[in-house]
Amino acid sequence: MKAMIMRELGAPSLLQLTELTDPVPGPTELAIDVEAIGCNFADTLICQGKYQVKPELPFSPGSEVAGTVRALGPGVTTFSVGQRVAAQLSYGGYASIAVADVRRVQHVPHGVPFADACALGVAYQTAYLGLVDRARLLHGETLLVQAAAGGVGLATLQLGRVLGARVIAGASGDKLDLCRQHGADEAVDTRLPDWPEHVLQLTAGRGADVICESVGGAVFEGSMKCIAWGGRLLVVGFSSGEIPSAKLNRVMLKHISLIGIHIHGYHEHAPSALHEATAALYELYQAGSLRPPITARFPLARAAEALAQLADRRSVGKLVLTP
Repeated sequence: MKAMIMRELGAPSLLQLTELTDPVPGPTELAIDVEAIGCNFADTLICQGKYQVKPELPFSPGSEVAGTVRALGPGVTTFSVGQRVAAQLSYGGYASIAVADVRRVQHVPHGVPFADACALGVAYQTAYLGLVDRARLLHGETLLVQAAAGGVGLATLQLGRVLGARVIAGASGDKLDLCRQHGADEAVDTRLPDWPEHVLQLTAGRGADVICESVGGAVFEGSMKCIAWGGRLLVVGFSSGEIPSAKLNRVMLKHISLIGIHIHGYHEHAPSALHEATAALYELYQAGSLRPPITARFPLARAAEALAQLADRRSVGKLVLTP
């Protein structure tokens, strides 16, 4: 097998294409012949040792793959060799063969391309469970999506529209048109200092009922200023690298609910909810209600180039690798 390997922590440019012995799945595991690999911002962090998951060196990054079952571990009966699957991993996905715990694997319906199945993984699962399971977004509410042109952002924007919300996209100026193309009712440039006031103007002074916040830093602070009374602030990540602290007087006075979501926790604590969410996403895909925006595809050997685009925030939509 071939894999992109980190032998020391640092920039993704340190990734090396390496030939390795084909892995053998253990009990509760299966091996996948990988056809598509999703790139996520977290992949840039794990390379630097800045992510919650810190694998021992050497390792391969990558948390989502799609392909066909190559081999089954002892006792695995819920899948069969040759079956189309997608999986979410802690790491190890930047490879031509990946091993996954069966709890992290889902069937992929026929007619769903592997790249799309991969793209419907971490970002869309996070968006769906964040809005439905955690924030309990209601039809007719206003949803503000920060970093709305990114992978999780566009997924949340699309799902917000499907769920009947009025969606405001927060992004930098050159990405606002893309957000509108994917269904945003309104868009605000979060590089401008007065963007929270713009959100309040768009909501007649009420603010957003649900805010999906994945940036941190100043964007989190601004989000606290334009959330509605009784609003829910869904914390997804900190792409700015600045982990904020909430001013709890605002939480108290505005009856704000601070809600977190980390998709990998579902594999351990609520796998059935994750499988139900994935099934719902495939149903929406097959009905034509969702189409993950894959904006660039790279061969596996150019993984560092793809991650550089993510790290520099030059990318929009989903980036996919093909072994």
